[in-house]
Amino acid sequence: MRKNVKKYALLGATVVSVAIGVGVLKMNDENKFPTQAGGYEYSVTTAVLRQGSTGSEVKEMQRRLKQWGYYTGSVDGVFGAATKKAVVSFQKKNGITADGVVGLQTYKALGMTSAYNALLNQSGNSSSASGVSDADLYLLARTIYGEGRGEPYTGQVAIGAVVLNRVRSPQFPNTISGVVYQRHAFTAVSDGQINLTPDDKAMKAAKDALNGWDPTGGALYYYNPAVATSAWIFDRQTITVIGKHVFAI
Repeated sequence: MRKNVKKYALLGATVVSVAIGVGVLKMNDENKFPTQAGGYEYSVTTAVLRQGSTGSEVKEMQRRLKQWGYYTGSVDGVFGAATKKAVVSFQKKNGITADGVVGLQTYKALGMTSAYNALLNQSGNSSSASGVSDADLYLLARTIYGEGRGEPYTGQVAIGAVVLNRVRSPQFPNTISGVVYQRHAFTAVSDGQINLTPDDKAMKAAKDALNGWDPTGGALYYYNPAVATSAWIFDRQTITVIGKHVFAI
């Protein structure tokens, strides 16, 4: 059970908020459940940033959205109309309710796992694969599943390795979420398949990639020559071919 999660009975109120350092904790229908006596109780579990919020969390959110091409304004830590528009765009792309409010689901999709875990007081919520967070492991598995669930196992590990190679490369964002959600980087993000639930094979492939297996030998790109339409990708130096994918640098 999470620590410091309080329950409040509401009589005639639809929303109650409690101010905290980086934003508010909001009680809404997602956190509502019926009581035996009738009525509802609300579990305070949703960290919220919304228009009007300020501070370091807003600044980090803006930085990520700007890095991925969703936001063009100043990274100033002020959640204004332009920031809300960028959040809505990000939410639509990632299958999240597009209300412009950054709750836990949007926090998680943004890869802001330190804030996400701190706000839920989830100490120790990390995976055994190279010490990365469960959220990053799951996002990598979703990417592998969305991009290559029909590929052989080695090819799935290779897709995960490409993501991690990009994280280590100065040419790309330096986080898994930053690489995955970089605009137009992955077809699975563009067409929504990133939101499919990964199977055990994809989860295992993600763990193997995180634990250092790189079947590509350092590739930063991959493509299926049968369906690729961007001419520039064919000019990349090929390292290897696994399944239907060509892996290149």
